[in-house]
Amino acid sequence: MRRRRGPTRRRLLAALGATPGTLRAQALRETWRGIWHDSSRNRDIPVLLRLPQTPGPRPLVILSHGLGGSREGLGYLGRALAEADYVALHLQHPGSDAAVWREAESRGMALAAAALDVANAEARLRDGIFAVEEVVRRAGMPGDPLNGQVDTVRLAAAGHSFGAWTVQHLLGQRIPGGDRGLVLPERRLKAGILLSPSPPRGLPARIAFARVTTPMLHVTGTLDHGYVEGATPADREIPFRAIEGAPQALAVLDGATHGAFADEAAAGPRWSDPTFHARTAAMSVVFLRAVLEGDPAARAELASGARGMLGPRDRLETRGF
Repeated sequence: MRRRRGPTRRRLLAALGATPGTLRAQALRETWRGIWHDSSRNRDIPVLLRLPQTPGPRPLVILSHGLGGSREGLGYLGRALAEADYVALHLQHPGSDAAVWREAESRGMALAAAALDVANAEARLRDGIFAVEEVVRRAGMPGDPLNGQVDTVRLAAAGHSFGAWTVQHLLGQRIPGGDRGLVLPERRLKAGILLSPSPPRGLPARIAFARVTTPMLHVTGTLDHGYVEGATPADREIPFRAIEGAPQALAVLDGATHGAFADEAAAGPRWSDPTFHARTAAMSVVFLRAVLEGDPAARAELASGARGMLGPRDRLETRGF
């Protein structure tokens, strides 16, 4: 398979729009919306697919929105991934998506009820496993948008808030009381991106993360307080500090709130503020290039602190790069 030459810092920053301003708008080869049906659960999962200009097979990243979000969320990250020659697959999780709050008398109460429903958490994990299986199946299905477009040995997952929780558990974080018949970790996922990571509940951190062996990028902010679960900015760093079985990176963006990473325009201004989108996307792409493609320039960028991508008061810590 043809390997891309490692980009220099200048090329990385120019390609990702990490210099002051917004992410550049490039035309994608294709954006496709549809419904994937999981017959084993009789469950319809809305998806949004972004294909890069470069023909496949390319690495693919599954994106999982936060509580009350949609497949349209994390749009800045999906676009940046496609512009960087990754396939981006946005999932929408019924039961913990925007339908929860749209017609509710109390938005906060409706979101809290959805978050506390264990069935929604389990459904998200099953959505993720199903999505991996569907990607592998559709990559070889004539006529499907993914046919011939995916390198199925280079799959990753990214998520915000409840989506980060989903990715953490797909990659091996233990569930209190057992895995409920799920086959975890999902070994076909080779990297994870956690936007507003979730601290473990019901288990000590060292036990909760003991079986995690997948590299992950953790991104949070100095004002990243949880609106439902009550997590503090310090709590968001717990997964990074507890995981010892694989390379990890932690970016803490100065002034970023919990909503800063969501990009959910329908939820209101605080959930769609673009201030931190370019930095988050740039770090995500460099991390994926380091992990999925073994790019030495990207690994060196992480190891050196990635100062050209971060603000003067942002912080980056790495282990294993």
